[in-house]
Amino acid sequence: MTTNEETNATQETNEQEMTMDQLIAQQDSLLEKLNKREIVEVAVVQVNQDYILVDTGAKKEGAIAVSEFEGKTLPSVGDKVSVVLVKRGGDERPAILSHKKALEYLGWDVCKKSYDAKERVKGTIVQQVKGGYMVDVFGVTGFMPLSLSELHTAYKHYLPVGAKIKAVIVEFSKEKQKLIVSRKQVLEEDETVRRAEVLGAIKEGDVLRVVVSKADTDKLYLRFHGIEGIVNVENVAWKEPETAIANFRRGQRLKAKLLKLDKETPRLEFGLKQLFLSPADALKRRYPYKSSVKAVVTKVSEEYGVECTIGKNNTKGFISPFEMGRDFNAKEGDTITALVMGVNPETFTLNLSVKKYDQAQNRKVVAQYLKQAPRPTLGEVLSESFGAEEDTDETEEK
Repeated sequence: MTTNEETNATQETNEQEMTMDQLIAQQDSLLEKLNKREIVEVAVVQVNQDYILVDTGAKKEGAIAVSEFEGKTLPSVGDKVSVVLVKRGGDERPAILSHKKALEYLGWDVCKKSYDAKERVKGTIVQQVKGGYMVDVFGVTGFMPLSLSELHTAYKHYLPVGAKIKAVIVEFSKEKQKLIVSRKQVLEEDETVRRAEVLGAIKEGDVLRVVVSKADTDKLYLRFHGIEGIVNVENVAWKEPETAIANFRRGQRLKAKLLKLDKETPRLEFGLKQLFLSPADALKRRYPYKSSVKAVVTKVSEEYGVECTIGKNNTKGFISPFEMGRDFNAKEGDTITALVMGVNPETFTLNLSVKKYDQAQNRKVVAQYLKQAPRPTLGEVLSESFGAEEDTDETEEK
């Protein structure tokens, strides 16, 4: 053997000896930590129906119950798993280890950090119990009261076993093994952000799609993306709003116009009648100011005035005593002609005037008279007569 070959062989022997020494030291350290009930990582050497056998560095393997991996994938031979010692083994029995408790011990540390930092944690509903839920958070079983499970107060269970949730740890004590979580706080924080986004995207005057949440005699309650707003009864309909509001039902979908927006409260006020042309404006378009209409008298009162109807739609009209004129003598059923003087915005009735119609007609007669050829003056008459006499004399002389 050459000198170089001897040198290499010596180095390989030393490396093997160092590796064995390190391995023995690691095994001793592993056993020491296990005996101190510390969390260690061990390698799986065998998997059977009831137990997972792992290398603990002792003469006998440690055993983890397969039931501890319920709902999870079982580890394979060679995989590393975290464990903690539950019961020391003997000559004939292996040490009992727990993967579940190891995760729980680690979980308490993670939960403590999340609690101090006020960070959100992910949890899984593992059981429905009286008054709330048992929730798994990083391997730690905590409690979530019903009152902290929903955005609004909950009186029954809504979350099924196995449901994944986001929550905030509101009470923590490792010594007392106490962990209380709140899903409600997360939902409230998300709702605040969502509302701000919704309110930032709308403005007064917008027409929005809403859902009826409640109908009272004086208000209609609407919801827009979870934000509640109201419609006061006077903004429900132009005509007979008290009757119209009774026709709305919870869950009904409709459009509404946003009249007022308070982003701080937040408070939304809607209008339904504002989506339609006001009957008063419609009447103004159909019956312009000082246009003439034919109306049928329906009621006559010298004290209060005359009520009548116009057109096939029986639009209501009213003539006050002052606008009836001196010679007004119509009775019920008579057809009269009057001028439109305006629209009553509360009763949607045309204000009519017979007197002004008569005055307008008189002015037309005078105007027509004035347009006719003017009568000859006396001078023009005499001039024409004198001229005619001269013509007669000249004829006689001839």
